[in-house]
Amino acid sequence: MADAFEDEAEPTVTINEYIEGIEAEELEADLVLGGDEGKECTYPNGYMKRQAIFSCLTCVPGGCAGVCTACSLSCHDGHEVVELWTKRNFRCDCGNSKFGEFTCKLFPNKEPENIENGYNHNFKGSYCICSRPYPDPEATEQAEMIQCCICEDWFHENHLGLHASEEVPRDEEGEPLYDEFICQKCAVLCSFLKLYPASIWAPSRQQAPVGTKDDSESMPASGSCESDNVPSVDDPLPSGNSAEEIGLDKNDACPNSNGASSKCILGVDLNKASPVMDQKPMFLSKKWRDVLCRCGTCCEFYAKNDVSYLIDKQDSLEEYERVAKRKREEKLQQQEGAELNFLNTLNHVQKIEILNGIADMKNELQSFMETFDSSKPITSDDVRGIFENLAKKRQRLL
Repeated sequence: MADAFEDEAEPTVTINEYIEGIEAEELEADLVLGGDEGKECTYPNGYMKRQAIFSCLTCVPGGCAGVCTACSLSCHDGHEVVELWTKRNFRCDCGNSKFGEFTCKLFPNKEPENIENGYNHNFKGSYCICSRPYPDPEATEQAEMIQCCICEDWFHENHLGLHASEEVPRDEEGEPLYDEFICQKCAVLCSFLKLYPASIWAPSRQQAPVGTKDDSESMPASGSCESDNVPSVDDPLPSGNSAEEIGLDKNDACPNSNGASSKCILGVDLNKASPVMDQKPMFLSKKWRDVLCRCGTCCEFYAKNDVSYLIDKQDSLEEYERVAKRKREEKLQQQEGAELNFLNTLNHVQKIEILNGIADMKNELQSFMETFDSSKPITSDDVRGIFENLAKKRQRLL
């Protein structure tokens, strides 16, 4: 019987644990939202390099539209909204032709359609090759999912197409050893990465996806440009080379920018190279994008295959979260400054009243702790009692 009462008891946490938990939740939200406070529609910013996007299935059941953070809060509150985390090169759709008679409250003057936006089944609330929702109402336990940095779909770890002897690169505590992941379908498009040093691959028990495969494990595509006179991506650069060692400035950009790189570090024309049709997921190490060649030929290949974002620093989640952290720090500093400015606007009597209020709170908490049984948890009723006592003392003073 005693155990039954213990199960129904309120969970106990220390004040420090509670504060740390709140701060962790706020930080996580800021990282997902990119520091966006959700006050203004992002449509005027055009197709943003990366931003948090939501899909409203109440307004667009077909899931072919996405809205920004501010519109999800101001225009779609109470609707069936799917959180999509972040999407690249996306412009807010809220209130455009896809929403019928619905008008955006924050920025109603939108073009009928954002033709450069891309949509996948995530906008319908489905993920992975199994097209299941998340959280999955039929699952007894929610499986962890990871996002492909190319198609931006999310995948269950048991649906990655790994062989029985392979596994997701993790350390002994289960933390990821990889920085970014490419799904097995997108791996064909990104087979050129096999030309690069082994250092771009996350350490794991599996072999780095470099070298030839047996014919039985390859899936040749019709219309392949394979030829004896055309180089293959099966011959990688020497392993262990960093961006600096192979003479690449990690800040170099494609031609038509001031930081263009003229020398190809691969020595292979990717536009003519034969792709390896090996549908095997890729796990990339930290800073792997810095190693990618930025010569004119490679940049032409990136553009032709719609992967130019791989050499755009602002596309990476690392940069997105770095900017979010900076905005959070600036916001906290502004809040501290606002508090100081508020105190400076008070006269002497008002400042004394605030200080007295703080002292009363401190004394009441101290009195409570001195008489409280330390073997028992502090409940919500105890907290209410503290504030009721403070209110009574305040009444007597008045």
